[in-house]
Amino acid sequence: MSKNTLTITDNRTGKSYEIPIEHGTIPAMALRQIKVDPEDFGLMTYDPGYANTASCKSTITYIDGEKGILRYRGYPIEQLAEKSTFLEVAYLLIYGELPTKEQYEKWVYDVLHHTFVHQNLARMLEAFRYDAHPMSMLISALSILSTFHPEARNVDDPAVRNKQILRILGKLPTVAAFAYRHRIGRPYNYPRSELDYTTNFLYMLDYMNQTPYEVNPVLAKALDVLFILHADHEQNCSTSVMRSIGSAKADPYSAMSGAAAALFGPLHGGANEAVVRMLTEIGDVKNVPSYIERVKKGEFRLMGFGHRVYKNYDPRARIIKKIAYDVFEVTGTDPLLDIALKLEEVALNDEYFISRKLYPNVDFYSGIIYKAMRFPTDMFTVLFALGRAPGWLAQWVELVTDPEQRIARPRQVYLGEEARDYVPLDQR
Repeated sequence: MSKNTLTITDNRTGKSYEIPIEHGTIPAMALRQIKVDPEDFGLMTYDPGYANTASCKSTITYIDGEKGILRYRGYPIEQLAEKSTFLEVAYLLIYGELPTKEQYEKWVYDVLHHTFVHQNLARMLEAFRYDAHPMSMLISALSILSTFHPEARNVDDPAVRNKQILRILGKLPTVAAFAYRHRIGRPYNYPRSELDYTTNFLYMLDYMNQTPYEVNPVLAKALDVLFILHADHEQNCSTSVMRSIGSAKADPYSAMSGAAAALFGPLHGGANEAVVRMLTEIGDVKNVPSYIERVKKGEFRLMGFGHRVYKNYDPRARIIKKIAYDVFEVTGTDPLLDIALKLEEVALNDEYFISRKLYPNVDFYSGIIYKAMRFPTDMFTVLFALGRAPGWLAQWVELVTDPEQRIARPRQVYLGEEARDYVPLDQR
């Protein structure tokens, strides 16, 4: 009869060890018993970038990169993008189940009635230079928010946690809109709680005292779906930061400020900006074949293709591709879309990309859509952060309520100098 264990033989000593297997993993601490002698520290794993290390057990997001599957709490991303709303998905991620009609109406009401920010915060944003990056402003604003709500440090109180969740989800679009308006030198538009989440956000961005003025519902719906697609993505860089900071029992504003800073990195949230720059550099559909050849020669990477997790077509990219056409019917066609479609066609039929499993990812089309909606490129990562906020919060709640979790403290492999004596300055 088979046992759910792994037997390891240490060829240095000839000893064998039986390690338990649970959920396809072995407990890392079980390796510490493997020693050459009693003074030995014990065996560790070396895993730069945590490519094959599970830091937590989670019930939030499921990804099968080989099959191109993404589910939130068991629900396929395709169904949620088609039938749900961003705030409903946020509720699902944070509380684990889709809300009833009454729960949903109360949830939406509560979030939208936390959209106003303290005047001190609004004035703080005014202190930034006119050309400050809006993502830097968002990161700073999240840190400042923790000073307005000091009770947020009581992270073990469910009522306190829920209050901060409402505040963060409500205020983030306002902060983002204020950062945008500051960037372009226009006065702030204050939120209107009778509008839905994304419509209110677009209103705060664009309203210029026109009469009458209405946010285009197609664009609001497109942005809502984009937020859904970005809402969570398992233990990515920024989510890991949210959990790592949260493991010290830091308040959610401070933890999210760190997560947003991680997202700000060009290898994470800045990927869709890179796609737009690439398409602009290609310039014309006729230049796609020669550009592809240069990529194959290793001169540069093809941005928006391939993913750390997905080894198949990113399911989010399929949904976004459809949204792009809806948006362009409102905004007009964009030459970049034609270039993107040709690039996708060539790459998906080229053995070089097929063999390397380089398929379009979510960033390939999202940047084009944002550009068509007239967002400046330095707002792209801010939009990513607005969408990812409920995922960060869900992961943070799961962390602080998980009795198995401890403060994050990775090990290292020390390769520095051995013990040596200090030499006085005049003798060196």
